Amino acid sequence: MSLAVATLAAGVLCWPAGVGRGRLTGLRRRQAREAPDRRSCATRRCGLLLVALAAAVGALLAGPGGGLAAAMVSGTAVARRRAGRDRRIAATAATGLSDALGVLVAELRVGAHPGDAITAAADIHSGGSPDVLSNGGKDIVRALSAVAAAARLGGDVPAVLRNAGPAPLRAWLGRLADAWSLADRYGIPLADLLDAVRSDTEHRVRFAAEVQARLAGPRATAAVLAGLPLLGLALGQAVGAAPWRVLCETVVGQVLLVIGTAAACLGVLWSAWLVSGAVPA
Repeated sequence: MSLAVATLAAGVLCWPAGVGRGRLTGLRRRQAREAPDRRSCATRRCGLLLVALAAAVGALLAGPGGGLAAAMVSGTAVARRRAGRDRRIAATAATGLSDALGVLVAELRVGAHPGDAITAAADIHSGGSPDVLSNGGKDIVRALSAVAAAARLGGDVPAVLRNAGPAPLRAWLGRLADAWSLADRYGIPLADLLDAVRSDTEHRVRFAAEVQARLAGPRATAAVLAGLPLLGLALGQAVGAAPWRVLCETVVGQVLLVIGTAAACLGVLWSAWLVSGAVPA
């Protein structure tokens, strides 16, 4: 009997915990990334299809130069729409994450296990409004569920946090991962660190919302300036200068159409880059 017990104890001591934990962590990472990555690929394919369709229509209506111009305009529009969507998702995700952190901190301070506390936060967040769930809320629930499983199984929670969710949410989860790493490394109470992360997240969200509101004017100005060439074409057609015929039926016009469209698109992207630099990450 004692020999059997000793053999069992030796087997437990020799159990490859690191390998098993690594496999479980990798599995949780893949589960957390699978749905967002699939959705991102579908969105990217739709954008490429729209650009190709616009290029084909432009080539039929205005020649090769028109095709290139239409591709540039549609590509710029798709990029700006995606950036706006990511910005909205990031703001909604930050607000939802702040609420979830409030629940998580409250659960930890009453003595709950981190895995159970995260599960409680995910359950409360999953009961939110449909608008919140459709704008990044489901990604938060998936990420928190993956983190809760990793915490229960003894996995690498900071690594799971850094790889969970889509890119707009991953930046906020990275701060949570840093706080969790500090708690593991130096023994600082996890609830205090997460409460500091929650407070910082709320401050960043409020400040970003104020900056976005003040940047509405510059964004409108950039959009008006980008559309001025179309007004010039309309005025030229009205006075009988026939600029559209020149652009579509002459070699010089085709070259100028491509150059002008490229300049307008670069102006839109440059102004968007300048405006985005004013918003804190």
